[in-house]
Amino acid sequence: MHESLSHDWRKPGLNQLLIGASIVAIGWVSQPAAAQEAAPQVASAEDAAAEDIIVTGIRASLRQSMDTKRDAIGVVDAISAVDIGKFPDTNLAESLQRITGVSIDRSNGEGSRVTVRGFGPEFNLVLLNGRQMPTSELGSCCAAPASRSFDFANIASEGIAGVEVFKSGRASLPTGGIGSVINIKTPRPLDRPGLQGSIAAKGVIDHTFEGTKITPEISGIISKSFADDKVGILISGSYQRRKASLAQFNAGWREGYLGNENNWGSLPVDANDWRGNFDKTINRPGPTDVYQVAQNASYDFTDIDRKRINGQVVLEVRPTDSLTAVVDYHYSQNTVDARTNSIGVWFNHNNTSSSWTDGPVAGPLFYSEAFGAGEGKDLSFTGAVAANRNVNHSIGGNVRWEGMDGLHFEVDGHHSTAESKPTSPYGSNIAVGSAIFGVADQKVDFTTDMPVISVAMHPGAEIAASNIRPSGNAFRNAYMKTEINEVTARGGYDFDTSVIKSLDFGVTYTENKVRSAYGFLQSDSWGGTLSAADTPDDIYTLTSLPGRLAGMDGSNDPAILQNYFAIDTERLIDLLESQIGVCSAPFTGVPQSGCLAEYNTDRRIQEKTVSPYIETLHDFDLGDARATLRLGLRYEKTKVSSSALVPVPNGTVWLADNEIGLLFTGQSDFTTLKGEYDSWLPAMDFALIPFEEVRLRASYSHTITRPDYASLQGGITVNAPLRPGGGSTAGSGNPGLNPYLSKNIDLSAEWYYDKASYVSVGFFHKDVSNFIANTTAQEPLFDLTNPAQGAAVQAARTALGGNPGFADILAYLATNNPSVVQFVDGAPRGIIGQPTDPDVIFTTTQPGNSNQVAKLYGWEFAVQHTFWESGFGTQLNYTIVKSDTEFDNTLRYTATQFAVTGVSDSANAVFFYDKDGIQARVAYNWRDGFLSGFGFDPFYVEAYGQWDASASWEFRKGMTVFVEGINITKADRRGHMRSDKNVFFAAPGYSRYAAGFRYAF
Repeated sequence: MHESLSHDWRKPGLNQLLIGASIVAIGWVSQPAAAQEAAPQVASAEDAAAEDIIVTGIRASLRQSMDTKRDAIGVVDAISAVDIGKFPDTNLAESLQRITGVSIDRSNGEGSRVTVRGFGPEFNLVLLNGRQMPTSELGSCCAAPASRSFDFANIASEGIAGVEVFKSGRASLPTGGIGSVINIKTPRPLDRPGLQGSIAAKGVIDHTFEGTKITPEISGIISKSFADDKVGILISGSYQRRKASLAQFNAGWREGYLGNENNWGSLPVDANDWRGNFDKTINRPGPTDVYQVAQNASYDFTDIDRKRINGQVVLEVRPTDSLTAVVDYHYSQNTVDARTNSIGVWFNHNNTSSSWTDGPVAGPLFYSEAFGAGEGKDLSFTGAVAANRNVNHSIGGNVRWEGMDGLHFEVDGHHSTAESKPTSPYGSNIAVGSAIFGVADQKVDFTTDMPVISVAMHPGAEIAASNIRPSGNAFRNAYMKTEINEVTARGGYDFDTSVIKSLDFGVTYTENKVRSAYGFLQSDSWGGTLSAADTPDDIYTLTSLPGRLAGMDGSNDPAILQNYFAIDTERLIDLLESQIGVCSAPFTGVPQSGCLAEYNTDRRIQEKTVSPYIETLHDFDLGDARATLRLGLRYEKTKVSSSALVPVPNGTVWLADNEIGLLFTGQSDFTTLKGEYDSWLPAMDFALIPFEEVRLRASYSHTITRPDYASLQGGITVNAPLRPGGGSTAGSGNPGLNPYLSKNIDLSAEWYYDKASYVSVGFFHKDVSNFIANTTAQEPLFDLTNPAQGAAVQAARTALGGNPGFADILAYLATNNPSVVQFVDGAPRGIIGQPTDPDVIFTTTQPGNSNQVAKLYGWEFAVQHTFWESGFGTQLNYTIVKSDTEFDNTLRYTATQFAVTGVSDSANAVFFYDKDGIQARVAYNWRDGFLSGFGFDPFYVEAYGQWDASASWEFRKGMTVFVEGINITKADRRGHMRSDKNVFFAAPGYSRYAAGFRYAF
């Protein structure tokens, strides 16, 4: 099928009228270009020479990408390699953010996932050479992985030929991307016959806490054809290592209260409040104002050692001009070793002082709490060591036959896997706690970009290694593997003389198998285990804190914590295991080996999809202009089978004022649920060529995104810890969910006014339905009871009088009613739930498709301009994205809300020079603030802009030296919740530099 738009020059009368309208729609155009369009140009030898100059380099890449956009029938953007083995950016995600409407999320300072037109990573389908790729990840700390989003950090850019971003639907494309379908293209040997290749080596300097470290990156690619270019083989590989250090402030927040509430954690409502600190609240939120109170705050310092290995082998055979066969294998491995040390505070919400901004959403200027010498309030220190690895394999084959008279057939198939698991003996995410007990006062000041944590200790509890005791810990073990087996058969017929230019059809069978598992070992000994005397001091190294946050306002505040401890976490774990069996005998969980927990959640999902399609292409005259129409229809039939193995709790134990732990039988409940759905997905693309340089487009399509894996899982999972005063939660999945459905309209006008220059404006509108919403039920589960409201505890409260806390009640019952007390090594740890105690009432949630419909719409503006033959050029684009949904921060946390996440404006500016072997580029990427997620309360990521730069010099043919800089201005990142003072993270930005040598042949 021939899908590219023709370039025929049409009659001038209508052309002049239409181009005039196009210029008005586009808004502006550079004056020199307009002058060039004023009169016909006569080709000259000079023009031909100029054409020959663009062979490789930035301008060649931009021109090739522009050609892809211009010749497509639908709305497509692309990025092409500068040369074989040389992509414009060191990271694919960081290249994609240069495309209009594309923004990226960063992980560990690198681009990892993409958002397109406001739709986040899970709404964008990633293909490799047109094949659906499996994804895997280890998710958040405390649940089984569930996301479908693709992590571009796994793929090195050196082996990539180009990336296409399909923004409008197409019947022949695999489904799964409401935002876009992103096709990563790798090179084939017969695309460039003969001997081609390159090898590159560079050293990378990243921000590190302990001195400068230079890490290596080596890549190479070679392609060779044989037998009169009938056989070709391509081999590429890369090894990249990165050592970096990151610092971040993190805070947890309680739910959004109204000012008239008097709950645990809320501010005192009047002078008679039992806490007695009403007068310590400055500018208290009014009765109808909403506010959030800090639950905890910490500074986290992480050292990262990342190793990425990529490789591919491609064998291509073309025995005749009409027959081509390809076999390819792609491999990627990304291993991240991370060591984190944290210092932080938790609030008990007792003797508090605070100051607040005005409502209706009040934010804290500061929040502090004081403690008596006998309360033993802890200053917490956490150490973590984890190593996790993602491995992707893909082997595929393709046979294409171009028959006589326009007939063609193609068969393509692949087997691909993605697996994520820890390589550490401790699990995928761990927290080994220590503490100094004796905080006199703790405070967080939220008036600076980097919130300031300050702490005063009682005498004898100074911040010194000799005062530290180990406390609670958790060893979390996650695993995910996805396997895709896919076969596609497609064919078509190209017509020579008909209004139908081509007819194409095909069918794809896809089997997607997912395993997602999670388990944990946990000891809730937050009151301390070994004594300070029994804990060697040299496990903890006192380390200066302020300089490691340098770069953000607040890091130099004299009140900030001055030190934290670098913890020898492995040695601490060995000590705790030898003394108290922290891994072999945890409070909760069952070890499978060492500190690796057995999986108590194990989900298996299988999706089988059959999707036939048919597509016609029509090419005809519309008045004096040339028009192209593509009509397509895709049908999707998907069957889902979901099995889940989840833990069965059989008891409870009250462990702290606001925490009830779970006891487990060691047994699990295994259930299987099934579901299915089908979708008819029409697609239409219309393109009008009023004259050679202008494209006017209109597209309409239906696209889908499948539900996340957690929503599809079967079984009921109880979320720990439970809450004594209410708020305990549980959840189950629903394999019968329908996919998200988007009905899309795209309009665009483009003017390609020079060899590598264009200006375009586009409008898009999406009606999205089948959003997943949680339905809730209030119910008891598994006969679990609430010991905090049981008879034994009520008797203790009566005997003690007043309003005793958990510690006092536990001590009383340990003496007077030890049968209800859980003892560990002879010490009372918690109060065991009894069958006669009141039931724990759970809010159980199950996902379902809601009747909510969201409308997203926006504008995309883009300019690419080369300044004649000066070598200078620029790319500029700006995207406006709007939604008819938003989160209302002024509503109490119990109010049910619906909003689309990820909606934000974005802009890119690239300035480059490419001439005489010298290439230089400066790029700025900006994304406005956006709602990144919500549960009871929203999470917003604030606006962020980053400058990158690169330069290279080809001093001899094929020999190039280069330098690169990422985030050269050290831009910082922040996120907040309801108020911009409710900061949930703040991270100083760091630069990354590289220099190297490349040889191409």
